[in-house]
Amino acid sequence: MSSPWAPVRRVGIFGGTHGNELSGVLLVRHWQQDGAEIHRAGVEVKPFLTNPRAVERCTRYIDCDLNRVFDPENLGRPVVEDIPYEVRRAQEINHIFGPKGSDDAYDLIFDLHNTTSNMGGTLILENSRDDFTIQMVHYIKNALAPEPCPVLLIEHPSLKYATTRSVAKHPVGKYET
Repeated sequence: MSSPWAPVRRVGIFGGTHGNELSGVLLVRHWQQDGAEIHRAGVEVKPFLTNPRAVERCTRYIDCDLNRVFDPENLGRPVVEDIPYEVRRAQEINHIFGPKGSDDAYDLIFDLHNTTSNMGGTLILENSRDDFTIQMVHYIKNALAPEPCPVLLIEHPSLKYATTRSVAKHPVGKYET
């Protein structure tokens, strides 16, 4: 059976977007040491620590929220000495995993987060019209059953999302309590 979607060739797994959310940090570090669990034939899977300075200090961010600066204005800013750390980091991430909105961008990015809200393992989507992501979420939910895995759609027709994961063609956030 053929698929209407291009094959997924490159996947990023982000941890540490917020430096005080340690589950993703620990998983990324583990997979950087031993990637056997995430290795798939024909697919490049890159675990990546997104905000290492904030992780080092165990704080949400250094100058500004990294998960809010992936917009055209910040990604296109000239790199000068006083540019906020997270804006500079967003530009670096966009260079590695993007450019955002291009055919060269990574196919999929999972951005791993923690929350103190009692929401369990939750998948976060930004686009209900992304058929690939909808099918993938359905697969994940079935694979995790009988454990619940709510899906939160944070979609607004006039917003362009500036999250770390928005660099990919198919972005997914994953939150754990």
